[in-house]
Amino acid sequence: MRDQSIDQQDIAEADLVTRRGTFRTVAFRDPVDGNEHLALVLGETRMRDDVLVRVHSECVTGDIFAAMRCECGEQLDAALDAIVREGAGVLVYLRGHEGRGIGLVAKVRTHVLQDEQGLDTVDSATALGLPVDDRDFGPAARVLAYLGVRSVRLMSNNADKIHALERHGIVVASRVPLLIEATDHNIRYLTAKRDRFGHDLPHLGTPAQHG
Repeated sequence: MRDQSIDQQDIAEADLVTRRGTFRTVAFRDPVDGNEHLALVLGETRMRDDVLVRVHSECVTGDIFAAMRCECGEQLDAALDAIVREGAGVLVYLRGHEGRGIGLVAKVRTHVLQDEQGLDTVDSATALGLPVDDRDFGPAARVLAYLGVRSVRLMSNNADKIHALERHGIVVASRVPLLIEATDHNIRYLTAKRDRFGHDLPHLGTPAQHG
């Protein structure tokens, strides 16, 4: 699939000093979804093969406020730590992906159904007439192409994310597991990801072990 490229006037780059080190920030407005996204780049990645990459969907509650209902914030931290250990890599932060694309208000409404009716993350969305997953990973593919990344080692437990990037022309050389410890707070969410979405989460064991 041939993608639209990002227009140069819709990209801004600058150094960003963080507690982990200095990254190059690449902010860009995607030509298809119109959202502004961000890539954090460490080290040399242009025209490199097997670049360590995380494509991370925005999650305000998890990423910023460290909510324990999901593992999003912990995955974000773990991915950045892995890139720093590697000495090079890219983290693509996709906005507009809140609640797998349903938005923040709708996501919080699904939380009410999960808490009051015991529905999982899938059934709570469909009960509100919402799509289960409405995310578009095209923006990640477009910025990786802009960065000149030739192939990636993708930090993900989700095979569908691999297929989505490949459909947009990104070569995924391998998948790197990004497993977060299960707790009483996130086990229902993680189990739904494994059983309903097919995420590869071997550390969970069987549902009965956490029931």
